[in-house]
Amino acid sequence: MRFNTIEWKNNSIRILDQRELPLKEIYLEIRTVKKLANSIKRLSIRGAPAIGIAAGYGVALSSFNSKSLEIKKAKIRILNDIEILRKTRPTAVNLFWALERMKEIVDEYKGREAKRLHHILFKEAKKIHKEDKELCRRIGKNGAQLIPSKANIMTHCNAGALATGGWGTALGVIYAAKKMRKTIHVYIGETRPLLQGARLTTWELWKNDVPVTLVVDSARATLLKEGRIDLIIVGADRIASNGDVANKIGTYPLALIAKRHRVDFYVAAPSTTFDLSIKSGAEIPIEERDEEEVKSFSRIITTPDSINVFNPAFDVTPNELITGIITEKGVLRKPFKKSIKRYINPNNVKTTE
Repeated sequence: MRFNTIEWKNNSIRILDQRELPLKEIYLEIRTVKKLANSIKRLSIRGAPAIGIAAGYGVALSSFNSKSLEIKKAKIRILNDIEILRKTRPTAVNLFWALERMKEIVDEYKGREAKRLHHILFKEAKKIHKEDKELCRRIGKNGAQLIPSKANIMTHCNAGALATGGWGTALGVIYAAKKMRKTIHVYIGETRPLLQGARLTTWELWKNDVPVTLVVDSARATLLKEGRIDLIIVGADRIASNGDVANKIGTYPLALIAKRHRVDFYVAAPSTTFDLSIKSGAEIPIEERDEEEVKSFSRIITTPDSINVFNPAFDVTPNELITGIITEKGVLRKPFKKSIKRYINPNNVKTTE
């Protein structure tokens, strides 16, 4: 990748501010958990895996800022900061997975030195980041086998290096196919209302020399109807134990169109995005965002101030519309409940059954 989405540098978290793309490539230096939480809420960093990595580093940052405290007070402060991060965004399960992983270390730490606790937490945060890169590369390798030697691929929102630790899920499949010398052309919808497709995915693919065509969201059906798309690959923010998938708003109608025109619809996600504690997508909490995201465009008001707005950030795609789920453990096929139980949760941990 020709950029770093997130990294630990100079005892702070350094993130590429995605609100400024594609016009400006600005990095933020984050030295407090409060600022990190605000950055997650404001989408300076976004994408389920990237949010999980940010959460891990956030706990490490909290422990760094608590090194001089007596251990009991340090642990209280760290646990309070974990709760601050937990309240940032409700849908992306990687956030809660990473925070729980870090919290277990805090709870189980029996030492007397806060400095030592920071060392352990920082090491774990780095491990989470490294693991994500490896998972995404394996997802890419598994998914690339599905791509014809010449393919027009449609994706939605941004599920690339910007949304992960530095490789990508849906776009990771595309990068892997490109490395295999397959001829790829990507079609991306704008992804309203915040234009993650137009602002982020086009920028990321351009940076990495992947041919891309931007279309308005409402033009995607025409492309599929005309037979110009070979397959669709999207990412995910949470996957239920039956294979229902929560992803950026607009994913569900895209899956419906794909079904109508017999175009394969794949989801690419690491095992950390599966939530085996819930039976179906009906149990996934869907974040609703500020109405101003819809009522204005580039800070220009586009609707009367008194208009009511419904602004869900995600929708849920039922498993029957999904051809396969590309994971680091292989491509899961229907029936998803059975394949998820076999490959994602072979030890039956935290299942709903």
